[in-house]
Amino acid sequence: MTDEYANLVESPDGATPLDPDELAGLKFKHLSTRGELDQLEQAGLTDGLKWLAKQKHPDVLSEGFVLELHKRLFGSVWKWAGTFRRTEKNIGVDPAQIAIQLRQLLDDAKYWLEHETYPPKELAARFHHKLVYIHPFPNGNGRHARIMADAVLTKLLNEPAIDWAGGYRLEAMNERRHHYISALRAADGHNFSALLKFVEA
Repeated sequence: MTDEYANLVESPDGATPLDPDELAGLKFKHLSTRGELDQLEQAGLTDGLKWLAKQKHPDVLSEGFVLELHKRLFGSVWKWAGTFRRTEKNIGVDPAQIAIQLRQLLDDAKYWLEHETYPPKELAARFHHKLVYIHPFPNGNGRHARIMADAVLTKLLNEPAIDWAGGYRLEAMNERRHHYISALRAADGHNFSALLKFVEA
């Protein structure tokens, strides 16, 4: 790891550390702190959300949409945005399993929708959890998965989005993020009660 990127790899609890190859995909070589990176990513997220708002009838539950949304959200900052990760992480499935498990999740979600298996917010929360669990991308998985879950609600179910932040910034360390990460980890063990409470399902 070169010293120039040393300050960029400090991440809040539950965030994915970046390896040197992924950091090499940074489009802005002048960045020196995580705060500067967060500001750039936030600008990209704003543009990505504007793009999403303009989509009238998107095929939300398709691999193409999953990849395109990530590219729209993070492509202004990262060269690898919209492509599956190729390295092992402290979270997520084996990289060789990403496309397979994502396809399974998308098929499951289509089934849940068609058969009204879960109430809308619970469906979105379960979808979100599994997408984070798969961890398809080198970075930005939590933010992408939250926006994907909201797209399922707003674009497919005509329901309001979830108030994930609850007045906080989930990208920073705070009590709200702690509850969020704890709820996701409990869901890893098939206990969804904390996550459903978090999203007020």
